[in-house]
Amino acid sequence: MLLKDFYSVLSSTELEGEFITEVSINKNHDLYRGHFPDRPVTPGVILMQLFKEEAERRSNRKLQLVTATNVKFMAVVDPNVCEKLLLQSSIVSENGILKLKGIAKQNDTISLKISATYKPIS
Repeated sequence: MLLKDFYSVLSSTELEGEFITEVSINKNHDLYRGHFPDRPVTPGVILMQLFKEEAERRSNRKLQLVTATNVKFMAVVDPNVCEKLLLQSSIVSENGILKLKGIAKQNDTISLKISATYKPIS
């Protein structure tokens, strides 16, 4: 986990090749003191990191981001509105490279859409 105590996994399932993971965001994390004190906003790069960590959990390997395409930030993730975030992803392995397509939702509102590739690191 890149940011210690930033989130915890509440549930994680696989259904017909799609992974669904619900996480609880720590709205009191130090990150929000600077981003932003009166209106906390989860940085986009942190949302992208959540998907990398999801791919690492699913593949049981440490990964490095190779490319991120089709990254669309569609709504702000504010932990004061809702501390829960739903990550839906599909992960396919081709020639040692993991390809992920994911959607992050807060309160049924899509916050992020991402397509990314990762390679294992030693």
